[in-house]
Amino acid sequence: MDPFISLDATAQADLVRRREVTPLELVDAAISRIERCNPRLNAVVQTQFETARLRAKTPLPEGPFTGVPFLLKDLLAAQEGYPLTFGSRFAKDFVPGHDSELVKRYLRAGLVVLGKTNTSELGLLPTTEGSLHGPCRNPWDVTRTPGGSSGGAAAAVASGMVPFAHASDGGGSIRIPASACGLFGLKPSRGRNPTGPELADSVHWLIGEHALTRTVRDSAALLDATEGPDLGAPYHAPPKARPYALEVGAPPGRLRIGLTLRNAVGAPVHPECLSAVVATAKRLEGLGHSVLEGNLQIPGDDTLGQHFMTAWACGVVNTVEGLSRRLGRAPSSEDFEPFTWALYQHGLSQGLSAYLHAQMEILRFGRVFARHFEDVDVWLLPTVTEPAPVLGTFASAPDAPLAPLFRAAGFTPYCPMANMAGNPAMSVPLHWSPEGLPVGVQFIARFGDEATLFRLASQLEAAHPWTHRRPSVFG
Repeated sequence: MDPFISLDATAQADLVRRREVTPLELVDAAISRIERCNPRLNAVVQTQFETARLRAKTPLPEGPFTGVPFLLKDLLAAQEGYPLTFGSRFAKDFVPGHDSELVKRYLRAGLVVLGKTNTSELGLLPTTEGSLHGPCRNPWDVTRTPGGSSGGAAAAVASGMVPFAHASDGGGSIRIPASACGLFGLKPSRGRNPTGPELADSVHWLIGEHALTRTVRDSAALLDATEGPDLGAPYHAPPKARPYALEVGAPPGRLRIGLTLRNAVGAPVHPECLSAVVATAKRLEGLGHSVLEGNLQIPGDDTLGQHFMTAWACGVVNTVEGLSRRLGRAPSSEDFEPFTWALYQHGLSQGLSAYLHAQMEILRFGRVFARHFEDVDVWLLPTVTEPAPVLGTFASAPDAPLAPLFRAAGFTPYCPMANMAGNPAMSVPLHWSPEGLPVGVQFIARFGDEATLFRLASQLEAAHPWTHRRPSVFG
């Protein structure tokens, strides 16, 4: 029996701190789990096991997670000397010459990196089945997607390979796989975690990096270890009042919670996703909170999606051409999946005026969105519109390469607003379908107010725990 598989990262670190286990024991156990589970799931696409064992044998920094195994997403998380492919054939030979600031902070926290996780190409789709690494499978049902673009991270954590893993979110890519895999996933406020040393933001203020975890306390303690501006940061989130770890278990008070099922694209919502929100609303009232149904009325939201896509497509141009400069060769359609290449071409066609207008409208949206928190502390809404779809749902057609875009818009209409406004948002695993598929519910708080989300999430975790639930592929 593996004595560590059911322990979260905080508990594993505590064993090391009390010298009841060594970092090498934790690392070896995690490597064994990866070797057992990964052939079925394809969650881990690069390994560095021997390097990890060597690191575990040497004196590690005394941090909150000394000796705990960890995985990095194969996107954004630059690690000196290791490939960073962005899930793309074009970048399969790209090897950064430095660590990103966030990776440096992970290492200072004492984490031991075991490898990289699967992602969709450039992190563009809410699934993880790219042509470079192949499809990643959901531990709850291997015929289904684990979500995306942090699907590899989610599958690795849900299956017990590691207790938590790095993830990023530019339109739901932490929250979507959290919902699909029955995990806790928090997207921090804009600027909460660093993006340096080179990037201001790779997709124009939309992306936040953090992690997928099984417990709320792991997410809070990891954010304590990484948050804060790095040198030269162009913007940063408001300072926290106290460590987030202290918010876990702290009474949230009687919160005013707005509930909405409306989405800007008019996408239908699966009955299980509706049930998840309705049941959560009743649970919140049982915990003493006030839940009032309302609408996130967004002026001009019929065109807001177009502005988001303009910024997103121009971000693809920025990413592709940035990689082109680093690799010293021009991109071509043969280097990318049809959807990515079509979105790149769409971004090239937008022009400077359209891009600047989209940026202005997105920033204006942030001001409009802030008004929805004048009389409400937190908004409750679905994370996605259906449980994890089957693999292949987001495939391109030869005559319609952008078709996955429209399918994705109907699947994730509730996620991008938090990216556009920069607000913190989380998906909490509070519901399972009769078929045994997890369904997350989403909460969005005021800009900079991760503290309220951690207090509320830990209250829900205590009242309605989820970590005892195990998928068919576990360990």
